Amino acid sequence: MNNPLRRAAFAIGFALAGIYGYFALRGPQGIPALREKWRQIRQMEDENAKLQQENKDRAKRIDKLQQSPSEQELEIRKKLKLLRPGETSFILPDQPKPDAAQPAAPAETK
Repeated sequence: MNNPLRRAAFAIGFALAGIYGYFALRGPQGIPALREKWRQIRQMEDENAKLQQENKDRAKRIDKLQQSPSEQELEIRKKLKLLRPGETSFILPDQPKPDAAQPAAPAETK
């Protein structure tokens, strides 16, 4: 008699643990939250890789500027807008960009 009662209690406990596990995994702290964390991790890893590449590119540019006086001169002239004697520089105004937010001119009505 004790044996069937023990089996029934074990089966009920196992079923309750299964139901609890199902709801715990399906709930807001379960698998959906885990997938969101994985997505965030992938996004941050991609961003870190991009930033590391930018750092490498900037380090190469710095090395290039430190090693080459002609590169330094070009950079300085570009930043300070300096010209050598006899050079001519043309500065063009920026073209206005068409703005979709601006309303069209009202049509005349009679």
